[in-house]
Amino acid sequence: MPAGLQTIRFHAPSWQALVAAPCSAALVGGAGLAVARWQREVAASRKLMADRAVAEERRRIARELHDIVAHHITSMQLMAGGARANLGNPEVVRDALVTLESSGRLALREMRQLLTVLRAGDEPDTAPSSPQPGAEDLDRLVDESCLAGLPTEFTVYGPRCPLPPTVGLTVFRIVQEGLTNARKYAGPARASVRLVYHPDRVTVEVRDDGGGAPPPERLPGAAGRAGYGLIGMRERVALHGGTLEAGPRPSGGFAVLAELPLSSAESAEAAVQHGEAIR
Repeated sequence: MPAGLQTIRFHAPSWQALVAAPCSAALVGGAGLAVARWQREVAASRKLMADRAVAEERRRIARELHDIVAHHITSMQLMAGGARANLGNPEVVRDALVTLESSGRLALREMRQLLTVLRAGDEPDTAPSSPQPGAEDLDRLVDESCLAGLPTEFTVYGPRCPLPPTVGLTVFRIVQEGLTNARKYAGPARASVRLVYHPDRVTVEVRDDGGGAPPPERLPGAAGRAGYGLIGMRERVALHGGTLEAGPRPSGGFAVLAELPLSSAESAEAAVQHGEAIR
C-alpha cells in the first residue's frame, strides 16, 4: 500500500441508533398532539362553562321578569275586583271590570304555567314572590356596600323619573354586581355609583379606584376582571338593546358603564304604575 494512503473503515450504525431516531420523532410528535388535544379540551370546557353560565343567567332573568309581570297582573286583578264590588249599578262599567278581572286571572294562570316550564328542576316556592328591586333601591345597596367596608358614593344626575320595572331591575343588578366585584377584587379602595336620567335613556356607572388583582380565571372578551357576573350584565343589557362597557380605568381601578334606552311608551307606562300620570 502506498505510504500516502490510509485505510478508511466504515462502521454500520447499530440497531439502537436506527431505532432511537424514529422513536424520538414519534415521542415528540405524540407529545405535540397530546398538548394540542389538551388545549382544545380546555378551550371547549371554558366555552361550555360560559354557555352554561349564560343559560343559567337567562333562566334567572326569565324568572325575575315573570315575577314582575305576575305582580302587576295580580295588582290589576285585585283593583278590578275591588272596583267592581264598590261601583254599584252602572252595568257597562261593571261588565268592563268583570272582563278585566277575568283577563287578569287568565294571564296570571298562563304566566304560572310558563314559569313551571322555566323552573323545571328548581325547588318550589315556599312564599309568594315580592316585587323585584329597582333604581329606587340603590340607596340600600350603597349603604350595604359601606357597611361591608367599601366606602361608596352615590350620585344622581337629571330629574328622577319612574323607570319600567325591567329597566329598573337591570340598573339594580348592574350596581349590585359592580359593587360586589369591587369588594372582591379592588382591595383597599373607594367606589362610586352614578345614575344619569336622560329623556330617552338612562345610564349607570360603577367605578372604583382600587388596584386589587383580578381573579385567576379570565373569560375571553372581558378585559380586567372577568367572570360570569359580567356575562350576566351583558345579557341583561342586551335584552334592552343597550350597551355595556367594562374594563380597567386609565387612572387605575375598574369601571362598568351601562346605557339603557327608554321609549316614550315605556316611560308613560312606568308613570302610570307610579301614579304620576295625568288623570
